[in-house]
Amino acid sequence: MNVFNQNHSIRSLSNVIPVAQSLAQQFAQTAIERDKVGGTPKHERDLIRQSGLLSLSIPEQFGGLSGQWQDIFNVVKIFAQADSSLAHVFGFHHLLLATVRLFGNSQQWQRWYQLTAEKSWFWGNALNPLDKRTVVKKQDDWYEFSGKKSFCSGALDSEMLIASGVDEKTGNLLIAAVPTSRSGITLYHDWDNIGQRQTDSGSSIFERVRVEIKDMLLDPGPLSTPFSTLRPLIAQLVFVNMFLGVSEGAMLEAKRYTKTESRAWFLSGVEHADQDPYILRHYGEFWLELEALRLLNKNAITKLQEAWDLAENLTEQQRGEVAIAVATAKVAATRTSLDITNRIFEVTGARATQASLRFDRFWRNVRTQTLHDPVEYKLQDLGIWALNDLYPKASFYS
Repeated sequence: MNVFNQNHSIRSLSNVIPVAQSLAQQFAQTAIERDKVGGTPKHERDLIRQSGLLSLSIPEQFGGLSGQWQDIFNVVKIFAQADSSLAHVFGFHHLLLATVRLFGNSQQWQRWYQLTAEKSWFWGNALNPLDKRTVVKKQDDWYEFSGKKSFCSGALDSEMLIASGVDEKTGNLLIAAVPTSRSGITLYHDWDNIGQRQTDSGSSIFERVRVEIKDMLLDPGPLSTPFSTLRPLIAQLVFVNMFLGVSEGAMLEAKRYTKTESRAWFLSGVEHADQDPYILRHYGEFWLELEALRLLNKNAITKLQEAWDLAENLTEQQRGEVAIAVATAKVAATRTSLDITNRIFEVTGARATQASLRFDRFWRNVRTQTLHDPVEYKLQDLGIWALNDLYPKASFYS
């Protein structure tokens, strides 16, 4: 029985965390098997639709819940503790809603917000600024998108797409919001990577796809104002909270196994594994890393929310302060998640490597997603700031 029938439309922010936790518990029951098979988690995505959480970032006046960024990232983190693929597509859904707000005019984003809240639409990604194989041709009163796209996370089983292409004449990046079912769009089930196996981050083809002017995000357009450049910072915080959630989930799984299954090493001089001084040291370090990351994450989210509230009044300096906070959290999240998901085997032991447990999925998921954009360039941004007092230059990744 679907436990969310009674909560089809959440009307209060106070219900968000309990609903998210209940969903995560359901996701956890099938996470291992779904990690094996990959593909589209249709049932789980429908549970998210029915929960009302897809309207979390939409203001109440347009039918949503008026959630703050802290509320959205809390859900991303909770989902990631059980299943980081679903955390990814959920976080990207709200990133894409933010995209139409940041790049489009008020008539555009207000209309899409209302329809999303009313119809429980899932938004998928076909915006890849580094993949320039899709060309956009301006016709008399419409645009034509043609070409291939890669890394289209969450596009399958979505109702709307944010798609990008390169203007054939100027080489400028153009972005549009289009229905996923639009004639000429083909989405492929060709995502088969070691991690994030149910994000459907495969490829797509646009064959002479017609896009009306009203669906082009031209006013103010991508990365054209300090406010519009918040988009990449929101994307980076989706990853930060995914990595934090995966780390917390891995530690909880390891803790359960250490206390119930692991055996003390014969040279340790103790009876139980949870008394072993070396195992305790590892857990102490896990805790230290997670607590530091939680504080860095909280600081970055607070600064993002302040910038979001300023909207078009945001200055370049204020945007730069957010960028530094986000880059700091991103580096810490990358290091912490890779470390903890690797070292959980040090505290669980050889028996924990049996394939049926798939404890390796935590590491595989963060190893896959931490390669999205090189963390070395975040460190470079931080170095430039620390040494030369210069904020990161805005791009789709910083």
